[in-house]
Amino acid sequence: MIPMPLARIAEITSGALSGMADPRAVVRGSVVIDSRAVEPGSLFVAIKGARVDGHDFAAQAIKAGAVAVLSTRPLEVPCVVVTDPLRALAQLAGAVAESLPSATVIGLTGSAGKTTTKDLLARLTGRIGPSIAPAGNHNNEIGHPLTVLKAEHDTRFLVLEMGARHAGHIADLARIAPPRIGVVLNVGTAHLGVFGGKEAIAAAKGELVEALPADGVAVLNADDPLVRAMASRTRARVTLFGLAEEAAIRAENVVVDGRGRASFTLRTPSGGAHVELRLYGAHAVENALAAAAAAYELGLPLTTIADELSQAEPRSRWRMEVTDRADGVTVINDAYNANPDSMRAAFEALAVLGKDRRRFAVIASLRELGEESEALNEGVGRMAGAAGLTGLIVTGPDAEPVLRGAFAGAEEAAAQGAPGGPQIVHVADAEAAGELLAEWLRPGDAALVKGPRAMDLQRAAELVLGRVAK
Repeated sequence: MIPMPLARIAEITSGALSGMADPRAVVRGSVVIDSRAVEPGSLFVAIKGARVDGHDFAAQAIKAGAVAVLSTRPLEVPCVVVTDPLRALAQLAGAVAESLPSATVIGLTGSAGKTTTKDLLARLTGRIGPSIAPAGNHNNEIGHPLTVLKAEHDTRFLVLEMGARHAGHIADLARIAPPRIGVVLNVGTAHLGVFGGKEAIAAAKGELVEALPADGVAVLNADDPLVRAMASRTRARVTLFGLAEEAAIRAENVVVDGRGRASFTLRTPSGGAHVELRLYGAHAVENALAAAAAAYELGLPLTTIADELSQAEPRSRWRMEVTDRADGVTVINDAYNANPDSMRAAFEALAVLGKDRRRFAVIASLRELGEESEALNEGVGRMAGAAGLTGLIVTGPDAEPVLRGAFAGAEEAAAQGAPGGPQIVHVADAEAAGELLAEWLRPGDAALVKGPRAMDLQRAAELVLGRVAK
């Protein structure tokens, strides 16, 4: 964080110093909400959650080196007392962003692929100057300002992932650090139950392009009609990416190898260059094009963009992590999150990577799909049942629609002449899924683990990776 005395922090947040806080004491370290992450010079933000109250860890944070605590009540330690810690956090981040007039803020949103694209774009902007990007998918009202607060005086780029859980959310995030470039990847079915329909999701995602200034740039997916239509909602100049011929930044001659990694010609107004992705899944092409389009607008040379995309490895955990065991078993750990669109992409990757091998999958019922939840989950099961698997494990207490769809999908595949359907088993949790999958796997097999974050299915993948088939 940019060094800031407590008196200035209190002024920005309309807070009051308490607990013998020295107004001249300077916060020079990170701003954190976890007392275990405190380092000398930190500011600890005490947030009261459903299970844990950060105020209970204030003394621990000060002992670990925090200069003060941002709290909602006076404590027996140096603190800045505010009415609402989250609002104060946003105000503080906004003040830091405003103090960086030479920094370019890049906002990024979409129903799927945000984190991968953010990682790619952070790598690309890093070739130009010091860049800040969120860890993992810190894209909400807590993670977003915490990311902005990591900026320092020499920061040139802020690459900010923006999630939307309700209408107005992205607009709120954009006010903290106003973006000059806005990237919209796609409009899918994630959080369908929260918004009520894809058009409502599009309206929320489009808040990003509405926040752009007239001299900004909206980077839009030419292949997604709902995203492309956002061009009418922005004052900024529009540039398109995708496979469509009218896309300024597009992929030509896309080829996916036996490991599920795509190569293509990156075509731009400046010419073309060859890209060979190390990321898994054909859907990574869309992420790469979006990052390339934003980087091209920043003036990064085409050859540099192509080289960086070709060298990029997955950065964030549990997103299409492909690991080969010593016995030849390949595990795709894509368990960070799931929606119908990303589930389809994951099964497509398994089909390629597991070609001519026995294939298995662990999945769970998807969440936040609203009135369409049962039908969409049944569709996921139908897709899995017809995917040519040897075995399918469905986890969780709400798995009935998935199981019903899986059996129906297997029957439909058999009716069309596909060899025997998968063995379909329902288990209670990730540990049971991992144990059963470990029993099923033999040398040379391939397995996919994919489900909503709440199910912690990465534990099933990690258990399997710790085993060797007998």
